[in-house]
Amino acid sequence: MSVDRFIIPFDRALRTLFSKPTSARKMPGEDLPEAQMEDDERQLAAGLMRVNHTGEICAQALYEGQLLAARKPCVRDLLSRAAKEETEHLAWTERRLEELGARKSILDPLFYLGSFALGSMAGALGDRWSLGFLVETERQVEQHLSSHLDRLPAADSKSRAIVEQMREDEVNHALSAQSEGGVELPLPIRLAMRAASTVMTATTRWI
Repeated sequence: MSVDRFIIPFDRALRTLFSKPTSARKMPGEDLPEAQMEDDERQLAAGLMRVNHTGEICAQALYEGQLLAARKPCVRDLLSRAAKEETEHLAWTERRLEELGARKSILDPLFYLGSFALGSMAGALGDRWSLGFLVETERQVEQHLSSHLDRLPAADSKSRAIVEQMREDEVNHALSAQSEGGVELPLPIRLAMRAASTVMTATTRWI
């Protein structure tokens, strides 16, 4: 196996964690006016967007781990395309945090490492299981983003526009992976994934 297969993911990890991401698409809600929010509303919006930002850090790591072991070119292409959109999500959420005067989570490197390990293990099981892992991940992310739309301040149209577009993209990722043959994961694995997601969301909202 070429050493580049390992150097490239390491380089991408550094870029994801320590460089400023960019987006080919215009940020959703970019032209909307900044809402007048109370301090507690702004803190809520910032906490939820920090969770979403860390979620995109995890998504980058998952895809990189899966790409390391992906076998079929079509699977590698699917993962690469999805990763590019997740990079855009990362750029949007980071910019929104800046607009809200909030910081990123200091736990991002830890969650990146854990997610990369999970992605690598999923990829090692074979393409169909790796795609099934992607399907389940995106389904859970869709639910998570829907809950944020319910909780974000009604006046915060800028954050809401970002989350809505992210949710649409995640749905499409899941459908694409399913159409390529992703298998349904066993219930214990789905529950374990949900538990890990709960830990991430509970900690990164504040830390």
